[in-house]
Amino acid sequence: MEMSDLTEHNPSSVSPGRPGSGVYPTTPLGEIHEGIPTGRDVEWEPLVDFRRNDVSENTIHGAVAWAHGNEVIHSFGGNVLCYGRSMMKPLLMKTFVDVLDSELSSEQKAIACSSHNGDTEHVAAAQSILNESEWGLMQCPLDVPLIQFGRQVRRPRRWFHTCSGEHAAILKALRLKGINRAGYTLPQSEWFPLFIEVLRGFLGQPDWNPVRVAKDGCGLPTVSNTVNELAVMFAGLATTKDEDWIWESMCNHPDLVGGFNRLDSTILKCGEGKVLAKEGADGLLGLSVIHPKYPKGLGITIKIAHGWNAQATWYVARAVLGVLGIELRNPYPLHRQKAFIVPGVVPPDLLKNLESVVTWDEWDPDSDRWYYDWRQYSVPSNHDGPPEGNNPE
Repeated sequence: MEMSDLTEHNPSSVSPGRPGSGVYPTTPLGEIHEGIPTGRDVEWEPLVDFRRNDVSENTIHGAVAWAHGNEVIHSFGGNVLCYGRSMMKPLLMKTFVDVLDSELSSEQKAIACSSHNGDTEHVAAAQSILNESEWGLMQCPLDVPLIQFGRQVRRPRRWFHTCSGEHAAILKALRLKGINRAGYTLPQSEWFPLFIEVLRGFLGQPDWNPVRVAKDGCGLPTVSNTVNELAVMFAGLATTKDEDWIWESMCNHPDLVGGFNRLDSTILKCGEGKVLAKEGADGLLGLSVIHPKYPKGLGITIKIAHGWNAQATWYVARAVLGVLGIELRNPYPLHRQKAFIVPGVVPPDLLKNLESVVTWDEWDPDSDRWYYDWRQYSVPSNHDGPPEGNNPE
């Protein structure tokens, strides 16, 4: 039987008229949906470029938004619509702050807001939130540690997943609230409308609804927001920092929020209680800053166009924090390249400060060039061939 005959007798479940046809795309070029710009439509801007001896080899595009309270004071790269992913965990936990306040330790509260590496201390903190008899309720995917030291072979486990602390905290909160925990990862679970109300409060828009709600990598719902909206909500985290335990627990336990050499953990340390940072999958970093120039709270969102790039995001974060007087160390050096920041990542009134935030350190090897002028040693050869009588054959 030929392939065409097989297709005719056993049509795909996503063929027109079949059950799956309503959820699968109909064209590999992508449909156009009103109100949902694709990545081809938005005005991404260069944020940082990596140069080898003055020639740009790699340019990282993206978008940056700054918000002071509910006002967006700077936007660069377009007001892109994206999913908040794990960057939203401090906001999601606002749904459960009251019921969990007296039930969790400071370490357990931090792991509830984390996207952790899956190290021993992360797993221990997440597991401690639930009774062992409740572990079977966990529905985050099986995974291995995000960063493994040396040669390790680990059997995939749910507790290794970067979101296991969040799942455990939600399960704990639902039990305390008397909400059925079956189907807790679905948007029809009773906690999800409460989370939407939290977002409406931070946005100051009582009738706001997300354009799309999708399934996140861990199985929980993730909602779509623009980068401007994300910046406004992170500004709200600064103004509400003393209303609950989220800010304090994340700042007191930065290594539980991410882990070794993670960007958000490093920012939490250098911020010394004045900066809340949270990474999100596919190129997101949210910053909430306490600063005297911004009494209504400062929120900054960085979105990398091509997805997660910790090194590039680190350079941009060092720039935006540096102009505010907060010193974040440089990431590990590039391989025979140097990074250069695009001025648009900061508001115009802070541009002068940006010039003092260098993207290299004195101990970095300056290895993208030679220490001499190559032209002095690259004169044309005068030899037409080997001298007569020296034929090697």
